[in-house]
Amino acid sequence: MFVALVPPDDAVEHLDEFLAARRDAGEFRWAASGQFHVTLAFLGSVEDRRVDELVERLGRAAARRTGFGVRVAGGGAFPNVGRARVLWAGLDLDAHGETELGRLAVGARAAASRTGIAVDGQRFRPHITLARLGHPAEVTSWVRLLDTYAGPSWVADRVVLIESHLGEGPRRTPRYEQVDDFRLGGAPRG
Repeated sequence: MFVALVPPDDAVEHLDEFLAARRDAGEFRWAASGQFHVTLAFLGSVEDRRVDELVERLGRAAARRTGFGVRVAGGGAFPNVGRARVLWAGLDLDAHGETELGRLAVGARAAASRTGIAVDGQRFRPHITLARLGHPAEVTSWVRLLDTYAGPSWVADRVVLIESHLGEGPRRTPRYEQVDDFRLGGAPRG
């Protein structure tokens, strides 16, 4: 399972159109546009008996946050452009959005931890995974291309708990199932 910020359909479609003409180039395994999201907390395997408490705690964590304006813009590579394994799109946020997104990630991780669920301890780096590479590669030209991208703005006003079913999607990719969603408690700001 994981907790995520999921862009609305129009933002996903815009990014997908930008990538469509470029997907044939490069030796990447492209993520399906229906799987575009920003992971706030990666929870790994969650026992069924813990789901109800997790949902309750995530709801409380979301209620403490306010909506914020965001758009997909720019990009990069992990671990770096010289030896990339992952190509990603970034987020354009104002100061309020940066604060709220960071606090959402902390709140989601705390909710899981207090429920007794192990949480991936890596530092939160907001991004949308676009593609994975089978072997490390130099991707400077791809990152420069992504740096030209800026999608439509939207108000992030909810987070989603998603269960991933590995190998059950097309071409043995994960199939995502939404378990619940949580509206942010404050008045949305655009």
